[in-house]
Amino acid sequence: MDRSQSEAALVQFSERLTNSAAFSTLFREGMDLVEETAAYLDGAGRAEAKALDRAVSLTYATESMRLTTRLMQLASWLLLHRAVKEGEMTLIQANREKTKVKLSAADPGPDDMVGKLPQQLQDLITRSMNLQSKVRRLDTSIHTKVTEYAAIGNPLVPQLNRLKEAFEH
Repeated sequence: MDRSQSEAALVQFSERLTNSAAFSTLFREGMDLVEETAAYLDGAGRAEAKALDRAVSLTYATESMRLTTRLMQLASWLLLHRAVKEGEMTLIQANREKTKVKLSAADPGPDDMVGKLPQQLQDLITRSMNLQSKVRRLDTSIHTKVTEYAAIGNPLVPQLNRLKEAFEH
């Protein structure tokens, strides 16, 4: 298969992924999590935060900010790919735009500090990290360049080459 045929095949495969039921489910999960988090932080979370001691209150503020940032980045990615699904932009345009989205944004702090937070906030953080993991995997599937697939060929070759280089020096 020549390069243009393999690129076309990859684009078709990637567009199929954005049109799949799995993407629709992921999109809904992400948007629901954004809404649920906003409702919690504006409601019960605000009351829970006031009851925390000073050190945990600072952790609460930091982690709620990280959670919000993470969810906004994920929502941006999901909306961008929904635009591809709806035909509002091409996958190539989405690939250019997605460079503005940081899928590694705002990882949570140390477990010992997060563990002191209200349970509902901890659950939202965990669910957002799970969503981030799913989106990252889908992003890799959708946006891996054809040359990366073609260059690999036999997946063992890069490892064998690294071993060879290590023992030659």
